Amino acid sequence: MAKISLDRNRSKGTISRYIYGSFAEHLGRCIYGGIYVGKDSPIPNVNGMRKDVVEAMKNLRMPVLRWPGGCFADEYHWRDGIGEQQDRKRMVNTHWGGVVEDNSFGTHEFMELCRQVGCEPYITGNVGSGTVKEMSEWVEYLNSDGDSTVVQERWKNGQKEAWGVRYWGVGNESWGCGGNMRAEYYTDEYRRFQTYCRQYGDNKLYKIACGPSDADVSWTEVLMKNAANMMDGLSMHSYTIPGGWNNKNRATVFTQDDYWETLSFAADIDRKIGLHAAIMDRYDPEKRVGLIIDEWGTWFQVEPDTNPGFLYQQNTMRDAMVAAVSLDIFNKRCDRVHMANIAQTVNVLQAIILTEGDQMVLTPTYHVFDLYKEHMDAKELDCYVEAEQTGTEKYPMPSVTASASEKDGRITLTVSNLEPEKAQEITVSLKGEAIRGAEGRILTGKMDEYNDFGKNTLAVKAFSDFEVKDGALVIRMPACAVAEIRL
Repeated sequence: MAKISLDRNRSKGTISRYIYGSFAEHLGRCIYGGIYVGKDSPIPNVNGMRKDVVEAMKNLRMPVLRWPGGCFADEYHWRDGIGEQQDRKRMVNTHWGGVVEDNSFGTHEFMELCRQVGCEPYITGNVGSGTVKEMSEWVEYLNSDGDSTVVQERWKNGQKEAWGVRYWGVGNESWGCGGNMRAEYYTDEYRRFQTYCRQYGDNKLYKIACGPSDADVSWTEVLMKNAANMMDGLSMHSYTIPGGWNNKNRATVFTQDDYWETLSFAADIDRKIGLHAAIMDRYDPEKRVGLIIDEWGTWFQVEPDTNPGFLYQQNTMRDAMVAAVSLDIFNKRCDRVHMANIAQTVNVLQAIILTEGDQMVLTPTYHVFDLYKEHMDAKELDCYVEAEQTGTEKYPMPSVTASASEKDGRITLTVSNLEPEKAQEITVSLKGEAIRGAEGRILTGKMDEYNDFGKNTLAVKAFSDFEVKDGALVIRMPACAVAEIRL
């Protein structure tokens, strides 16, 4: 039997709502077809945005959306995406699929999407092939109320009021697709670019420097040593790629060994965060600079007969368990992790939503975000898990993962039984207090089960298979399940 001990008097702080952010890149069918269909589309839309997708994003209380990339960001020139749509510059998206990008979704359309969803925009500027002037003027275009030529251009394009965008990334993966820079060179570039990202009015920018890939601590060391006082956040990218880059798993066809390898790889992000956090603590002991995990999730083979450059993959209960493991880690690391953005929102990698024509599917990962949303802006609670070791000899894993928080006098516990075929009892206790009752919701299914067009079997359901015994809560968790328990 597994045990979970909660302690209201021990906390790492507040779980930022921005940990539950998302990412939308001009990649495959994420933007075009997935989110944006144009005003003249027969698919129901508001100002070109799919109504069904926007409503699904709103249901999650999505707090922040990162755009336009990704690798695409360092080839994106924002002026190509403003003005009359028929006059916008066309380009070939050489990073993703070699398809024509007509720039019909640009700055104004992204801000309209954020307005409809009710989320904050997070924009990544172009350092790799752009200029300081270009990024500086993008900030001015979006945020200034001054009567400058740049602002007059925004007025001419139909937006009188400044939008006041707070979150700005200075380049993306500058160690790779964003310019193949050395850490020392990028640090100087970051210092220069961020200097000209001006504040306008009361809107204080939150500047995010390009951080490391996975466990590249040398990159973090250089950035923190030479630019920590000029940044608010340092990004980190970490994908779960079972089988390795050249031999990726299939998304829906895999063994139980593959399942454990995947969860083990996902859980390793805790070690990586710890490595970077230790360096950040030396240069920023007050933890002012946030670790921004603005790309994370699974990366499998693309689905058969799809454009390999579109990164379209299905999403099973295995992905749901990866999401649960990852979000529990981010919650418990909330003293340093200030934001995370799953890659991606629609039709790409570990997508929370899939679309095909006018149809939409909510993936198991979507439902995990739904189960976890009460953690947003709640006080993290110490949540100690004692569980049997399971998995394989090469990839051992605890059989249970969990995290907890408190807001408005109510405790939210999210708990997962990682065993793919074995139910188990989990006893939850609250230090110094008796648990009097609970209510719950659950997502459960076979490890390779997924929702598809015309086949929606996985959904969040009410859950009550638990009871209070001697002041503790005994939960009977089915195999491969994620639950939200509210005390």
